Amino acid sequence: MHPLAQTAVISLAIVNARVWTGDARRPWADAVAVDGAHIAAVGSSAEVRKLAGAGTRVIDAHGAMVVPGFTDAHVHFTDGGFALQSVKLRDATTKADFIRRIAAYASTLPAGAWILNGDWDHENWGGALPTRQWIDSVTARNPVWINRLDGHMSLANSAALAAAGVTRAVKDVDGGTIVRDASGEPTGIFKDNAMGVVDRVVPPWSAERTDGALRAAMQHVNEQGVTAVHNMGTWGELAAFERAHTAGTLTTRIYAVVPLASWQRLADTVKARGHGDDWVRIGGLKGFVDGSIGSHTAAMLEPFTDAPADRGLMVNTEADLYQWTSAADKAGLQVLVHAIGDRAIRTQLDIFERVARENGPRDRRFRIEHAQHIAPADLARFGALGVIASMQPYHAIDDGRWVDKVIGPERAKGTYAFKSLRDTKATLAFGSDWFVAPPTPLMGIYAAVTRRTLDEKHPGGWVPEQKITVEDALRAYTTGGAFAGFAEGTRGVIRKGMLADLTMIDRDLTRIAPETIRHAKVVRTIVNGKVVYEALESK
Repeated sequence: MHPLAQTAVISLAIVNARVWTGDARRPWADAVAVDGAHIAAVGSSAEVRKLAGAGTRVIDAHGAMVVPGFTDAHVHFTDGGFALQSVKLRDATTKADFIRRIAAYASTLPAGAWILNGDWDHENWGGALPTRQWIDSVTARNPVWINRLDGHMSLANSAALAAAGVTRAVKDVDGGTIVRDASGEPTGIFKDNAMGVVDRVVPPWSAERTDGALRAAMQHVNEQGVTAVHNMGTWGELAAFERAHTAGTLTTRIYAVVPLASWQRLADTVKARGHGDDWVRIGGLKGFVDGSIGSHTAAMLEPFTDAPADRGLMVNTEADLYQWTSAADKAGLQVLVHAIGDRAIRTQLDIFERVARENGPRDRRFRIEHAQHIAPADLARFGALGVIASMQPYHAIDDGRWVDKVIGPERAKGTYAFKSLRDTKATLAFGSDWFVAPPTPLMGIYAAVTRRTLDEKHPGGWVPEQKITVEDALRAYTTGGAFAGFAEGTRGVIRKGMLADLTMIDRDLTRIAPETIRHAKVVRTIVNGKVVYEALESK
């Protein structure tokens, strides 16, 4: 950089940093200069200091690492915000603890108020699914409809079942499961499409509550170094994002993805007003092939190891998925499809391949969300077909505690296959799946690099041959995420002219022992050239 090339006084200077730019032309630097919303210069501390004036805020990083702002490529954003304010069940480790937490939360609510969210995990207490009888006595005044952390099954108490008119006569649902006891009575557990039986009577959140959840979500992810998210959501959420954009209160950039079946509405909306801007972008459609591995609803080529009569389920038909994908692609929209089991992934890859062949070449950037359990024969198809693998590495160290018993160690070799996918030249875009998992890119990097499960039973890594390097993981959270959302022209790398979205970390992740990455801390997050989060000790 030539110091005289920039004559205007810059607004922000970061010096004495380890700047990982993500730019192959200049991978590392010492300092970054920001002019308003954009990066003005990348270079040495001496050069950047010369650009500073009386009105410039100069941040001495003291050797901290600076990276492009993290993109979380898969979140359920307002759901995450609501979950921050609801009962916390994710780390409940016993039946008694589960019941106690629900009872304590119910005691704070008025009669009739619904208890939602929760994010429980039955694997924490040995795998027994909860039932309505567990909680009826402590929630007599409140309907309860709380989801497992993967969002693919939920528990209703008797009050919620009564509100939904559910009796033992309730009919089964295609693409879902109503769990029943030995006498045929619903236990309160509903899986995938069957959850609609209760969902339809849950009161909608008000616009005011939704806006509050959005504010809480933005603050939370900013604290984790996240500057942009891809929201797998609804038209109602898009309206909330647009309200915040109009009010000027957004601190997180949002790619607002809406349901695949609504492709015509999205096509009409894009035609009428375009794809949006750098704060709120539209153009993506999210569909589902199957459920989840933890709920035994992932669609598998062979039966589950622990349930030999069960191969999971498809929540949409192959015919519908093809029709929606083809029509959306013809309309110039991006299609992102949830596929977790190997049968689901193969089905959607086949659809993507067929649609691309029939509709002809274009920059379509098809995505498979999760891509968790890939059959070996399908790994190379991601790179060959240009299908983006949108994955959530935290799931590997969480699910890795118990997945072997569900699908067996041989099939597990294709599970969260980060390295194999990278080696096929597939684009990796990392995210969290928040509310399902915490929206913490540093833990995601730790997971991808070490694959050490949360129970510490795999110190060398679970399926260690799928580990990737720190820089590979950083790329998946920065350049990969930007590319996956058609934003690589404005962000994802630290380069002059790019948007000034930056994350500062208290240590250089490339120079520390991999197992210590989980102890790293985000100390500052900068979005659009403004500091939106600053750790107290850094101020």
